[in-house]
Amino acid sequence: MLKKERYRAFIQHFSDNMPLPETELHFDNPFQLLIAVILSAQCTDKRINMVTPAIFEKFPTPSHLAASDFDELFPYIRSVSYPNNKTKHLLGMAKMLVETYGGEIPDSVTELIKLPGVGRKTANVITSVVWNQPNMAVDTHVFRVSKRLGLVPASAKTPLEVEIQLTKHLPKAVIHKAHHWLILHGRYTCLSAPPNAILAV
Repeated sequence: MLKKERYRAFIQHFSDNMPLPETELHFDNPFQLLIAVILSAQCTDKRINMVTPAIFEKFPTPSHLAASDFDELFPYIRSVSYPNNKTKHLLGMAKMLVETYGGEIPDSVTELIKLPGVGRKTANVITSVVWNQPNMAVDTHVFRVSKRLGLVPASAKTPLEVEIQLTKHLPKAVIHKAHHWLILHGRYTCLSAPPNAILAV
């Protein structure tokens, strides 16, 4: 099957079976999503959804979080992976939002990656989920599943290589959806080993 045909079948299958895919992180605004995504690194969405309600209530805005300190914030985060670093990242992120961006969440990958705790993957998540920008966040599920489905060659060794391949061949209008398609397919169906079922394309 030609690559163009493979991508066409991939889009058709998920458009039919998962027309409105969404992140499983719970949030009400871009600031809350940013907190959740920073915390979610190497941690399950289920765990993050357990701890974020208390954080969102205590620190509803960047100004509230920026006015906090390590000792106050850490207890809210202690149950997630790498709590020390993530506490520092959240405090630094909030301070920079207040001091540099007037408390607003930047809407570009270039500006977002300047924030403490925000790498390219996190910035791609924020821009694609909040603004439907054609940015592809490559986590372990996207990295693995895109290769297993034949969308990306096995020779792609880094997340950036996979991101470039996917954004090159997917129509811009579906990239923000395809991110969720690949994650959810990898999380619930096309498991690491053995897969429950692999999309036949």
